[in-house]
Amino acid sequence: MSFFSLIADLLRNLSQQKLRTFLTIFGIMWGTATVIILLAFGFGLRDHNILQMRGMGDEIVILFQGRTTKAYQGYGVGRPIEFRENDAWLIRDQVRGIGDITPESTRYLDIRYGDKKRSTNLTGIYPVYGHMRNIFPDKGGRWINQPDVDDRRRSVFLGNGLKDLIFGDEEAIGKQVLIGDTPFTVIGVMVPKTQNSSYNQRDEDRAFIPATTFSTMFGTDRINYIIYTPASPVISKQVQADVNDVLSRRHRYDPDDEDAVNFWDTNDFWSFMYYFFLGFNLFLGIIGSFTLAVGGIGVANIMFVVVQERMKEIGIRRSAGAKRRTILAQFFTETFLIIGMGAALGYAIGWVVVQAMQHIPIREYVGTPQFSPEVGLIVFAVLALIGFSAGLLPAWRASRLNIIDCLRN
Repeated sequence: MSFFSLIADLLRNLSQQKLRTFLTIFGIMWGTATVIILLAFGFGLRDHNILQMRGMGDEIVILFQGRTTKAYQGYGVGRPIEFRENDAWLIRDQVRGIGDITPESTRYLDIRYGDKKRSTNLTGIYPVYGHMRNIFPDKGGRWINQPDVDDRRRSVFLGNGLKDLIFGDEEAIGKQVLIGDTPFTVIGVMVPKTQNSSYNQRDEDRAFIPATTFSTMFGTDRINYIIYTPASPVISKQVQADVNDVLSRRHRYDPDDEDAVNFWDTNDFWSFMYYFFLGFNLFLGIIGSFTLAVGGIGVANIMFVVVQERMKEIGIRRSAGAKRRTILAQFFTETFLIIGMGAALGYAIGWVVVQAMQHIPIREYVGTPQFSPEVGLIVFAVLALIGFSAGLLPAWRASRLNIIDCLRN
């Protein structure tokens, strides 16, 4: 039997059960659309949270100064641990597995332009800081570079929010601002980015200057934070232990004193995000699959009816030499054709709904649904499983019918 003959027979048989056929295809269509929409929302929420976290930087570890809680080598409890810039370079030289590393210094000062004034977090940094923290210049400007550091230039890079508060719609690049009483030239403005967390102040409201200029202005090599990335997230815990050992020798505190230096390892969050959304999307997929399974039961039901109504045809074909596997393949094919019709409609409805949701203002809160290849592959796999399960028993029964019993009907 040719494929086109198979389709013609299927449509003829389904037309005899119009209501049942409609309800069966509708069940598959509804289930498919439900799985697509639920997974699209799940993946959209995942991507939204990842984007929010990337505003902090990719896989960075932030070191905070603390106070000792254990006596050690003659030093008492409550001694503050104060970072120096050389601490960062010592870690870089002595700890294997360090990727990038940079010190960071901060101080709140007024920044002025004309009659506009704003208190901001002035941050002294090195050029690698921008790459680590995902801070990029908007068109026409640039980030702080090595000549700025080497020459202690009075160059300042503004967060986009700070720029809007001080300059409004006016062009900022190339203009002079006063930080405290010192003039600085604006060299760039940050490209707006999503950032839902910060350890000091959001980057859009900060001003960045070369670290050497910062230390010259305030006459100190003290820093507030050390930021680094491990060469691989897999070794992050070992690198953290090695960094703590180096700092404990440098500042003479007990390496088991967890409050002397505090670590914020964002790799822990990335790991949590991966497993959380894996479980979350699995849950959504299972909920949607239950709806699809109901449609699969309808397909199995209608295929049992088709087998019953076509017993004489099956008997004639078997007596003419058709093998059991041919009958099995025929009814399996018909099952998948029914599911395919419902799935095609479901895919179309799911895609339309997902595209329509792009225009609803929910991006800031939960992101937007994403009709990604992952969603398509998962739905296809679920449909294949439902089709196999729904078609197995009817096809198996059709292929195992006794020829004599079929011809008697």
